[in-house]
Amino acid sequence: MPLALAPGIHYNNRMSHRLGPDEQFHLIRRGTVEIHVEAELRRKLQRSVETGVPLRVKVGFDPTAPDLHLGHTVVIQKMRQFQELGHEVYFLIGDFTGLIGDPTGKSETRKPLTREEIDANARTYREQVFKILDPEQTRVVFNSAWLAPLTAADVVRTSAQVTVARMLAREDFAARYREGRPISLHEFLYPLFQAYDSVALRTDVELGGTDQTFNLLVGRDLQRAFGQEPQVAITMPILEGLDGTQKMSKSLGNYVGMTELPEEIYGKCMSIPDHLTLRYFTLVTPLDGRDIEELENGLRTGRIHPMEAKKRLAHTIVSQFWGAEAAQRATKEFERVHQKRETPEEIPLVEIQPPVESASGAVTVTYLVVAAGLVPSNSEARRLIQQGGIYLDGRRVTDSNLPIAPGREYLVQVGRRKFKRCKVNPNPSSRSAPGSRA
Repeated sequence: MPLALAPGIHYNNRMSHRLGPDEQFHLIRRGTVEIHVEAELRRKLQRSVETGVPLRVKVGFDPTAPDLHLGHTVVIQKMRQFQELGHEVYFLIGDFTGLIGDPTGKSETRKPLTREEIDANARTYREQVFKILDPEQTRVVFNSAWLAPLTAADVVRTSAQVTVARMLAREDFAARYREGRPISLHEFLYPLFQAYDSVALRTDVELGGTDQTFNLLVGRDLQRAFGQEPQVAITMPILEGLDGTQKMSKSLGNYVGMTELPEEIYGKCMSIPDHLTLRYFTLVTPLDGRDIEELENGLRTGRIHPMEAKKRLAHTIVSQFWGAEAAQRATKEFERVHQKRETPEEIPLVEIQPPVESASGAVTVTYLVVAAGLVPSNSEARRLIQQGGIYLDGRRVTDSNLPIAPGREYLVQVGRRKFKRCKVNPNPSSRSAPGSRA
């Protein structure tokens, strides 16, 4: 079968090694879970230094959602490290594989994205990753360039290189098969096509989270079948969210988004559990090992207070996404609001429309905080009120059915960081005289 190479791919010798292969290897290994295979990575680095040809490092992202969070940046930070070592980084947007949907970690077939969703999400991905990656040293490629032209015969011949037994070795497939839950045939194509990405790009190294281990290893198998030297597969940890236990996820609400405002990012980072501070420094900041060791020693000996370490973490993360000036403003805002117990200087005003069944236009405080977007649900609002976490005009709310009259503004605070000024508009029906047609 003719090999479909990624358009515009070429080799170059523009590489300035500042470190030898051993030093590079130790830097690359820091923060990883596993390197398949370490000896192969050492050989590739040695050859790269000797020949001046950079390694081709690939990371694939399916544009499944428009916003990235800190959990995604674990791999992106390692990509940046490869760039700083002089290697070529390929940021691969899986616009073709996104049409299939990676079933990794899913208990059922995932709904594929539409072409419009993929294109919109891909645009925002590029804007966000360049907050960390150097755009001049990053090659952005779309796998539809080489996957879409494949013929049915090409797909059949490529599929022959991987057995069904190999596919069922993947944990989520195996579990669904044992439990009698459906596995669609097209789902087997996802790891196969991701592996073909490595063939098309002639990848030397592929990065991914631990949930991508199977897919990365299939890439090694397929490269061998195509007569290529197999890529080294490097897996990175899955970052815990703000709750300190579960994987960072937007659906769980325990995430820090890359596009969130500086003050929100800073405040969220300050809520990270103390025991995860050093892990966040290692995985989602550009600090080198010596700086992190100094922090670790300072925390252990008591020379550095955990609060000061987290403030440095929050400042560092905001600086990456918004710049040093924004990080400084976010620091001052946090200190003013949370340490000096003052309200923010700028609080958005939200106008609330009461439900039509409210003749007077009055609403409950539970309705108010949900309609203002301060909490996601009535049950969450009631839980926070029971815990004493909601304030109205500076006073703690104790009654979830507390009536809120229309026509005036209220200062609403949820937890430590969320403030909004809320105004309930009168219900139009309450302004109409009986019998009028207004």
